[in-house]
Amino acid sequence: MRRIFLLAALTSSLTLCAQSSVETERQYLSGHGCDDMVEWDFLCSDGRNSGKWTKIGVPSCWELQGFGTYQYGMRFYGKATPEGIANEVGKYKHEFTLPKEWEGRQIMLVFEAAFTELRATINGRKAGNGTYQGGFTRHTIDVSDRIFFGQKKNRLEVEVLKESTNPQVNLAERRADYWNFGGIWRPVFIISKPAQNIARVAINAKADGRFMADVYLNRALSGGSVSVEIIDAKGKVVAKSAAFTTASDLGKIDFNAKGIKTWNAEQPNLYTAVFTLKNAEGRTLHVERQKFGFRTIEYRHTYNGDKEDGVFINGQKVIFKGANRHSFRPETGRTLSKQKNIEDVLLIKSMNMNAVRLSHYPADPEFLDACDSLGLYVECEQPGWHWAHETITGSQIVEEMVTRDVNHPSIIFWSNGNEGGFNYELEPVFTRLDPQQRVVLYPWANRNGFETKHYRSWGETAEYMRQKEIFMPTEFLHGLYDGGHGAGLKDYWKMMMANPRCAGGFLWDLMDQGVVRTDMNNIVDCMGNFGADGIVGPHMEKEGSFYTIREVWSPIQVKYWEQGNIRIQNCYDFTNLKDCQFSYKLLQMPAYGETQMKVIKEGKLTSPDIAPHQLGKLKIEKTDAEVIQLTATDPQGQEVFTWTHKHRIKEGNLGWKSLHENTQKYTYTENDNQLSVTNGTREFTFCKKTGRLMQVTVNGKKLSFGNGPRFVAAKRADRSEDGFYNHDDKEAFKKKTEYTEYADQGAFAGFAFRDSTLIANYQHGSLQQVTYRFLNDGGMYMNADYYFNGVVDLMGICFDYPEQLVKSKQWVGKGPYRVWKNRMEGPQLGYWQNNYNDPIPGESFEYPEFKGYFAGVRWMQLTTTEGKVGIETLDGKIGIYTPRDGRDHILYTLPETGISILKVIPAVRNKVNTTDLNGPSAQPFWSKGKGHINTIIRFD
Repeated sequence: MRRIFLLAALTSSLTLCAQSSVETERQYLSGHGCDDMVEWDFLCSDGRNSGKWTKIGVPSCWELQGFGTYQYGMRFYGKATPEGIANEVGKYKHEFTLPKEWEGRQIMLVFEAAFTELRATINGRKAGNGTYQGGFTRHTIDVSDRIFFGQKKNRLEVEVLKESTNPQVNLAERRADYWNFGGIWRPVFIISKPAQNIARVAINAKADGRFMADVYLNRALSGGSVSVEIIDAKGKVVAKSAAFTTASDLGKIDFNAKGIKTWNAEQPNLYTAVFTLKNAEGRTLHVERQKFGFRTIEYRHTYNGDKEDGVFINGQKVIFKGANRHSFRPETGRTLSKQKNIEDVLLIKSMNMNAVRLSHYPADPEFLDACDSLGLYVECEQPGWHWAHETITGSQIVEEMVTRDVNHPSIIFWSNGNEGGFNYELEPVFTRLDPQQRVVLYPWANRNGFETKHYRSWGETAEYMRQKEIFMPTEFLHGLYDGGHGAGLKDYWKMMMANPRCAGGFLWDLMDQGVVRTDMNNIVDCMGNFGADGIVGPHMEKEGSFYTIREVWSPIQVKYWEQGNIRIQNCYDFTNLKDCQFSYKLLQMPAYGETQMKVIKEGKLTSPDIAPHQLGKLKIEKTDAEVIQLTATDPQGQEVFTWTHKHRIKEGNLGWKSLHENTQKYTYTENDNQLSVTNGTREFTFCKKTGRLMQVTVNGKKLSFGNGPRFVAAKRADRSEDGFYNHDDKEAFKKKTEYTEYADQGAFAGFAFRDSTLIANYQHGSLQQVTYRFLNDGGMYMNADYYFNGVVDLMGICFDYPEQLVKSKQWVGKGPYRVWKNRMEGPQLGYWQNNYNDPIPGESFEYPEFKGYFAGVRWMQLTTTEGKVGIETLDGKIGIYTPRDGRDHILYTLPETGISILKVIPAVRNKVNTTDLNGPSAQPFWSKGKGHINTIIRFD
């Protein structure tokens, strides 16, 4: 009896053990990412801290840990085996134990990624085929027959070559426009499965609920079966398949699930598929879990007989608004963590983007998980830049990428290389491994029904969209410093959305690639203009284009403001605006010098029933408020955008009635050189040779404001006086980022005195007459009349004030970011303040910039070490010194205009295209004859 009891107990124990071990299990040998690195023994062959065994955190890029040599790929562009290349070898050692319960299971050693060639031994024996090439994809090695279990330690030794022994791998992955690191930069872990198991699954789950999956086994199984349960986000089983018989080492599942919710980027509904493998006797051998989404992708082309062109998700045409994204952080290089990957997805979505291109390699699995769960469409790219992998190595790399990522519902496109680095022999590998048959793109090329050409001018873009293929540039409006991205985006987007064959596009790129140089006192190095291409800085510092993109790509577009209604357009693809929230504030802007906006009234608005892609009205009470502020919030509670609309024009102190009531008589004295006007405690000194204001004193204290008004007009230096490329100037091409000022040939003709006005007259020049009024409240009204015919990129009047004396500014107008002629969107009307800064683009990242051009300004006040200088305008444009370009002056060298009131502000180019190639908003202004600029200037 006792023997029967013990046998029953033993059988029960073995059954429980078997049941507990049918799941896939994972044990990390490294940390999960940069936030929890695990120390391994390490020796670097060359460069810093080389030639000795020490410790290093894994995963990591070893340069950031103080080893080896920093290297940027462009220095060796096009050279497979150049002299001077950093080619360190990193040797790693690590000991670990595995659970005794894992004995008899299949044990896989996984390197998520290592730069750039890897060789491993386990317990002194070669792991796998011995050498794994390619630095961006997962290497999975079966080490079942080389491993110890229980208390006995395993010794893992890894040799990582920064430069591959295969020159073509180096050309493809390292001779590129990005940082080249070395090291085991993604996690290392062990996967444990039952001896007979599901090796991998490839799911194809359609929007109509049809669920298909290819279930690959690690070895043939006669008479076995596979089945699947579908579990929703709450853990409820919503569907269950029958058992499907396995054929050798493959099982195919095909059944219909009812009542499912589909996946799209706006409504990212996810499910978990629980696959069960059983043997012929019905015993469970292995349980494998895989997240997925139900969704159908269609690529429709009218030239193939479809009714319309475009990419359709679940039957709905989708427009892709995306950015190119590197895996990057300044302190850790390409090594990230789950949280940092989520941060990137949230950053992208916060700009109202719905898509991302993984440039130029697949991302961390955690990034794709976040795209799945938070909602982003993904273009997943085979590693490479301008050269392709050869077929044998490339086939392995594509297989490593596709088999890892095939089940992510966020992936809509694969891409086979970049910008000519294409090996067309690899395309069948994508087709063979992907049951969803996603299209394979060739970024920069026209293939498979998609024209993806990069960096075309506005006019060229229009021409490309006349082709029959779907137009979707996988890179456009190349950023650099404060150029590109948002500059020109409104023009491009308006044209692109007017063409039914356009599917959207991807801006270059998300984030400045500025790395902490542990060899150079921890400076953040963007390698000049190479890495400073981001919409945000290296630490996600928001540049001006961030907000421009956010407004232009907002899924809710404000079309017109009316009394009692706001006309809006729903640019969502799946979301009805009745599921969004709207709130408003009626605002009164602060008067000159004050700091508080007054909220007259605020509340919530009834969300209108407006279907995707439709126009409608948002009702709001009629009001005579000065400003209406509208905020839209998406169904997930995230702010879409806040618009501030000037509802009622307020002339304020510049109104004719107010000016007359405020004007008072003045007294003056003069000598041979100057004229001094006294107005209360203020004295204004004018030069009698130029007619210009030279300085101001307040209560006897000097303010160094003066040398104006001067008329300023400038054009691009490579342009003729008619605005066209100056073919007569053989040096014109070298001047494309410079600006030439038109000389004002006029001469001062004397002052005219009246009871309440002082008039400075000019002859034969652009500036004709300047009229001053001196006001009761201490201000000085000025109206400058000019006459100018010409093509200009900048025009107005300016004064000097020593920049080094300025401490801060506050203003009512659009802000807090500066604008350009072709980037007016984003900044909103409000009260703003910022302290003086002078960041060098690509080197320092303090935003918003203090200097530049500001629009819609009612008043602006500078606080200086001498006092305060203020300007009031009628929603005018004010220049605060000259925007600073990078040290290489690739974007612009603009005239020094000090403190200016402008009629025309310049456009800004991008890294590839000059201003005239960026659309209608970037074109120069044709000034025709008479004009005037009026303002009130105040000194305190």
